[in-house]
Amino acid sequence: MASQLESLNRWVDEVARLTEPDAIHWCDGSDEEYRALIEQMQRDGTLIPLNPKTHPNCWLHRSHPSDVARVEHLTLVCTSDPADAGPNNHWMAPADAHAKIDALFAGCMKGRTLYVVPYCMGPIDSPISRCGVEITDSPYVVANMRIMTRMGAPALARIEREGTFVKGLHSIGELDPDKRFIMHFPEELSIKSIGSGYGGNALLGKKCHALRIGSYQARSEGWLAEHMLIVGIQNPQGETHYVAAAFPSACGKTNLAMLIPPEGYREAGWKVWTIGDDICWMTPGEDGRLWAINPEAGFFGVAPGTSASTNPNAMATIARDTIFTNVALTADDQPWWEGLPGTPVTDWQGRPYDPANGPAAHPNARFTVSARQCPTWSEQAEAAQGVPISAIVFGGRRPSLVPLVFEARDWAHGVLVGAAMGSETTAAATGAVGVLRRDSMAMKPFCGYNYGDYFAHWLSFDQPGARLPKIFHVNWFRKGEDGKFVWPGFGDNLRVLEWIIGRCSGAAGATETPIGFLPGTDDLNLAGLELDARALATLFEVDAAAWAAEVADIGRYLDSFGDRLPERLRDEQQRVAAALAQADAPAREAAAG
Repeated sequence: MASQLESLNRWVDEVARLTEPDAIHWCDGSDEEYRALIEQMQRDGTLIPLNPKTHPNCWLHRSHPSDVARVEHLTLVCTSDPADAGPNNHWMAPADAHAKIDALFAGCMKGRTLYVVPYCMGPIDSPISRCGVEITDSPYVVANMRIMTRMGAPALARIEREGTFVKGLHSIGELDPDKRFIMHFPEELSIKSIGSGYGGNALLGKKCHALRIGSYQARSEGWLAEHMLIVGIQNPQGETHYVAAAFPSACGKTNLAMLIPPEGYREAGWKVWTIGDDICWMTPGEDGRLWAINPEAGFFGVAPGTSASTNPNAMATIARDTIFTNVALTADDQPWWEGLPGTPVTDWQGRPYDPANGPAAHPNARFTVSARQCPTWSEQAEAAQGVPISAIVFGGRRPSLVPLVFEARDWAHGVLVGAAMGSETTAAATGAVGVLRRDSMAMKPFCGYNYGDYFAHWLSFDQPGARLPKIFHVNWFRKGEDGKFVWPGFGDNLRVLEWIIGRCSGAAGATETPIGFLPGTDDLNLAGLELDARALATLFEVDAAAWAAEVADIGRYLDSFGDRLPERLRDEQQRVAAALAQADAPAREAAAG
């Protein structure tokens, strides 16, 4: 045990010799330490206090205008064999990567404090949790890590007990985009990040550890680290089913994690519980089910798009004890972004607000807040054994083709559904509109190894005795001929989740189609919704010819993973293609006749 802390001490000494800080501070995670960090950042202008009456203990941080988001082209996975990183990652040889980034780390902490941040991803006593240590020179990062992880003395004690941890080295460096890299060394369980203070690049417990290194650990150890929310649905009988769901960005993950039931459902006794909004670690339990934890302790949420109409629970969560990043300010120092009432006077860069400069708040402006402050937060988020997952849901933004909801036939089909998922680009993104971008399991920027091996790892859970979750796909974004969304979304998505849970318990009916099981007209509770027959037909249409083209395109996508693609997934794609061809045959014959 002592040797583990000795190795940690040696590593800290090595980093200190390389980076040359003025001081070293070992973080204990205490309230006193947090207050001291906040006061220090307020003094040096890193944090600006917000209106204490409307937003007590809330702060604004403004990052450098060149440092406002993840930088995928500078995010590398450094494995001995480039094939292990796969076509889904940018690769560099480990020795070259270390040499390149260490040259940037040399002397980078002169005049700064080196902070040693021991942290635990997940409940501190959970066997599913994993620990790490981040070394950073950013007090902003330390404050955010305290909110987002179980940080400090308890984590250090677990590291000493277990004898293993993920090493993360971070420096804001010169904040120069030409000297910015986020490098992952899965075989060493280590991360090196320099040149950015932005959350996803600098809070190394988040995407770097919990997903890129975490997915590699999970494959080695027989579990899953996924980019998924976890939500609990409690029915009027008091039974709670837990659902894990993966969506690409701009598809409403946080809104679904904090869903508010429609009025009729609330009156009937339905409740929704939030376990997590972004990351899910799942492991097989002794009962054959997958049990999941949210490895994070907080929310690092996108502020724009969050409002009283879209997500009142999130608005209640961030009313106090929150760090806001790159939002605008009102005249009375309240945080502001597009969609909120009031008027901004200062934009996210601290300039007087001028619409000619673009949005007042940066489109990727963030809030960091403890998950416990969410009105729908569940105590089960701290359960050491995790929560049992009844269903896994995949989804994307598809204005046509894909029905509101369908259920995969079995686990292998579900893995294909997850592998094939994607969204069509919108006007919010640069480039052509309406282009389909596949983002398997919403993990494209976050899978720490070859996607082909990742699909094989998913398939490996289908073993005798396993009681795996049912897998579904949803599409809240189907549009009608008028170009408007057909499905109302938001709280009404609970109607779809009710059917999903009913399918898991054997209580709900379905109709079999070549792409999976769909609810029949009487299987979904649509009471109180104004949806005519045409809208319903659009929501549940399965166009066999159009789907045949989709499945052929999925095949071409799978081809891109070469010999790493598991044969079972290729077989599944061909099975669906054959079923669609058979279903479309009568229509083709009629057209020919």
